[in-house]
Amino acid sequence: MNSRTLTSTLLPVGILLVAMTSVQSGASLAKSLFPVIGAQGTTSLRLIFAALFLLLVLRPWRTRINTGALGSVLAYGSALGFMNLLFYMSLQTVPLGIAVALEFTGPLAVAILSSRRLLDFVWIALAVAGLALLLPIGEGAAGIDPLGAAYALGAGVCWGLYIIFGQRAGAEHGMQSACLGVMVAAFVAAPFGMVHAGTDLLNLALIPTALGVALLSTAIPYTLEMYALTRMPARTFGTLMSIEPALGALSGLLFLGERLSLLQWLAIGAIILASIGTTASMKSRQEAEGLIPAD
Repeated sequence: MNSRTLTSTLLPVGILLVAMTSVQSGASLAKSLFPVIGAQGTTSLRLIFAALFLLLVLRPWRTRINTGALGSVLAYGSALGFMNLLFYMSLQTVPLGIAVALEFTGPLAVAILSSRRLLDFVWIALAVAGLALLLPIGEGAAGIDPLGAAYALGAGVCWGLYIIFGQRAGAEHGMQSACLGVMVAAFVAAPFGMVHAGTDLLNLALIPTALGVALLSTAIPYTLEMYALTRMPARTFGTLMSIEPALGALSGLLFLGERLSLLQWLAIGAIILASIGTTASMKSRQEAEGLIPAD
């Protein structure tokens, strides 16, 4: 493998890891807003500020938009909006690491349904084994709120749709899809936030934290994810996202004081190993060529 091919393989993977780390850090910060404006209000502010930021940076009006392909952008943005809303609602009663693990059922399903080679299933099986150790099973399930868990699973469904429609939107509009998708997501989430939080959304003291959440949880990671989505297969993207529960648990430990057991750390190791394995077996350039949008 020459240096150019190696770069084309590792660059999207590295960018995706940065995006996931940013999302989990932002989720930890977002919980500080819940007592004031709730999960719905936090989601609304996050997406509105993120949309404004991406408008200023990407300036989509300078790019010709294919109106015939707007359906994919609308579906991508709607999935993004509900994914954020449901995930934040789950965080009100479910620990961050467990919420991410439950939400991961969406991209894991995409990885399984997109797999063709036997080796892919080996890495997916290892990821599933690690994920199973992080899920609230047996005695651990008693402390998990059923409604919060349902919200997290619903967010997982939306996450799977986000991957599918995000890949299509990215192929049609490139990086501008991130901006357009977040704008749609903001319109989807805003009514829920306004109904729940009302005039509290206008509290100027919340702006610095809301801006931080918007940048860490939406503007930065979704722009980076759009780059990665269009440069790797859906099954590779979905399997690599298996590291998300590990990052969520780590963020919960560092920022929220949520401690993990030895068994949970072993689960994190299995998930990371699965991610490394699927990256090593990735036929990067040949598989990615069909996903890179034409200039």
